[in-house]
Amino acid sequence: MKPFSRILVANRGEIALRIIRACRELDIESVVVYSEADRGAAYLDLADEKICIGPAPSENSYLDISKIIAAAEISDVEAIHPGYGFLSENPQFAEICQSCRIQFIGPTVENIRQLGDKAAARELALKVGVPVVPGSEGVISDEELAKAVAREIGYPVLIKAVAGGGGRGMRVATDESTLSGAFQAARSEAEIAFKNSDVYMEKYIEKPRHVEIQVMADSYGSVIQLGERDCSLQRRHQKLMEESPSPAVDDDLRLRMGTSAKELTLAAGYRGAGTIEYLLDPDGNYYFIEMNTRIQVEHPVTEMVTGIDLLQEQIRIAAGSPLRYRQEDVRIQGHCIECRINAENPANGFSPSPGMITQMRVPGGMGVRFDSHVYAGYTVPSTYDSLLGKLIVHRETREEAIRTMLRALDEFVIEGIHTTIPFYREVLNHFHFVKGNLDTGFIEEYMIDA
Repeated sequence: MKPFSRILVANRGEIALRIIRACRELDIESVVVYSEADRGAAYLDLADEKICIGPAPSENSYLDISKIIAAAEISDVEAIHPGYGFLSENPQFAEICQSCRIQFIGPTVENIRQLGDKAAARELALKVGVPVVPGSEGVISDEELAKAVAREIGYPVLIKAVAGGGGRGMRVATDESTLSGAFQAARSEAEIAFKNSDVYMEKYIEKPRHVEIQVMADSYGSVIQLGERDCSLQRRHQKLMEESPSPAVDDDLRLRMGTSAKELTLAAGYRGAGTIEYLLDPDGNYYFIEMNTRIQVEHPVTEMVTGIDLLQEQIRIAAGSPLRYRQEDVRIQGHCIECRINAENPANGFSPSPGMITQMRVPGGMGVRFDSHVYAGYTVPSTYDSLLGKLIVHRETREEAIRTMLRALDEFVIEGIHTTIPFYREVLNHFHFVKGNLDTGFIEEYMIDA
């Protein structure tokens, strides 16, 4: 029995296409919304229906809740899939869906509210016994309290917005003389980005890895964890490359991190796909930092090493079905690497590079996957995120995955715009990357021009 008959896709680009494909394989009709900037995009024709919801600016289209709900009602859908970004972690949107008797394909409203607030999520982790980075017990309301907490936990410290993500609303203070500026800058940026200036403070872990655990939970108390993704290769807190398994995680650490992730997910009464994010210090200690209450950009990495279709499972769970997998069914096989191919110019500070793709040749062969909505003749808009697609390779070992990714990047041709393809060739050939010696400062330390 199929979980739904008709779903609205409230997103754009490669994730919209990914959801449309999942619906097609589940024999579910899909309705996709689009802005004027995306009119004519090829993936729209793969949906059963398409509805224009406004002009290019996202606040007038993909972030306009009233327009999306109206599209859902006139197209008579049973559920809405928000993808990632835009409204995917907006509790108000999830609540409105609920009041309109439209199923939100994601966690519950309560899940989003509790876990979307990083300070509240931290408190839950402490209650459950999951390791957390030493820091404030809650929101820091003024500079004097910030100074007191910083003295207690020791410098350097990281000031973080309680809402949102993507590296916004985050500042490092190395000593008391830099704390005031960092505190005010974090609050100001958080207010602009998330309409919420609240911040909290953590001890700044030097040279950490960013390692996350994919979890999936149903409405009946069953939770599984599907192994880790190492997301340490970042630029300005933005992930660029992910791999699984992490070269820094052995079987014992993997079990401990996975068990903590399951315990936290269970304690939250969570439903659906989610990601528990940790920092891993050079001594092998891990610390919970946040939970993302949505499907991740990098979800294909987990799909490749487990063989589990996360989008289809997410849709089934939202429809009320129990998890189809037990923990013992999850097996990590081989090694997967994902490169986010962005329309950016690495030689010019990763500046955006919108425009028409005049020629495109996509790599293929054994173990190569490319999730993308773009093609030759497609015009990359300047309005949205620069992600063109995700190049994913899956091989038996990490060494083989690196060689296959290099081969795939050499085959990859995109002309008319700048992309991050040359940057990844440089990373994959770097001695320290090949050896697995990574932390979140890798690019700043070794890639001088980045």
